[in-house]
Amino acid sequence: MTIEFLKADLAAEDHRSAILELTRDYAMDPMGNGSDLPDEVRARLLDGLERHPTTLILLAKADGAFAGIATCFIGFSTFGAAPVVNIHDLHVRSAFRRRGIARQLLGAVEREARRIGACKLTLEVQQKNRPARSLYAAFGFSEGRYDDGAGTVLFRQKRLQEAGNEEGERG
Repeated sequence: MTIEFLKADLAAEDHRSAILELTRDYAMDPMGNGSDLPDEVRARLLDGLERHPTTLILLAKADGAFAGIATCFIGFSTFGAAPVVNIHDLHVRSAFRRRGIARQLLGAVEREARRIGACKLTLEVQQKNRPARSLYAAFGFSEGRYDDGAGTVLFRQKRLQEAGNEEGERG
C-alpha cells in the first residue's frame, strides 16, 4: 500500500470533499460524536475552516483514496514563546485502520509542527478510547504537567452554543 500525506488545500474541490467526508465519518464513529454532523454544521464547516487563520489540515491517501485526516489549529505558548499545534481531530476510516496510517499521520503533523518551530503538540482523547490512547502514548504523548507539585493538566469546557445552533439551545 502506498501512503502519501498532503497539506490540505481548502481551495481544491477534491480536498474540500475529502475533509467533509472524513470529518463526517469521524463524527459518526462512537469515539467521535456517534452521529452525523447537523446540516447547518456541514453547510458552514469548509468555509469556516478556510477563514480560520490557524487551520492546518493534513490528509492521508492510501493507494490514491483519502483514508485519514488530522485537523489541527496553531496556537501559541506563552511559557515557550513558540507556536503550539493542537490536533483537534485525528481520524482514519475503518477500512484503512491497523495499517499504521494514524501513526504516520501523527508523524506528518509532528514534522509540520517542527517546521514552524512549535514547542509542543496537544490533543484531547476520550477516556474510553483505548486504541487511540495507546497510539498516543506509543507516539510520546503523556498527561500534561507543568510542575510535579501542581498535578496533571485537566481539560474542561464550557459550551457557548450547541453544534449547529447559535443560541446555545438544543434544536
